Amino acid sequence: MQTEFAQNDLWLRCQEACRMCAVACNECAAACLREPDVQVMARCIALDMDCASICTAAAGFMDRQSDYASGICSVCEVLCNACAGECGQHQMDHCQRCAAACRRCADACKAMVEKL
Repeated sequence: MQTEFAQNDLWLRCQEACRMCAVACNECAAACLREPDVQVMARCIALDMDCASICTAAAGFMDRQSDYASGICSVCEVLCNACAGECGQHQMDHCQRCAAACRRCADACKAMVEKL
């Protein structure tokens, strides 16, 4: 029973982290598009959009308790780490907030996948 509760708690935390990360990534991409030198932000914007997409998908797979949620969350962890690395290189507040959300999501995905 305790294992089930821990998995359910990790599952719920991972869902919430994915949702919050998707929001942060979408906000960051939108803010990057308003930066004076958008071309410099191209990789950041692309990773923000990729990360938001996979986070939204991962949350959906978990909502449905899909047998494939673990695999999607593994991919989500990889993309979140990549996005955190890119956003972390930029000093703008929106990039720093996004990097932090991505790190939290990557950690939550990793913890959830390890327990399944």
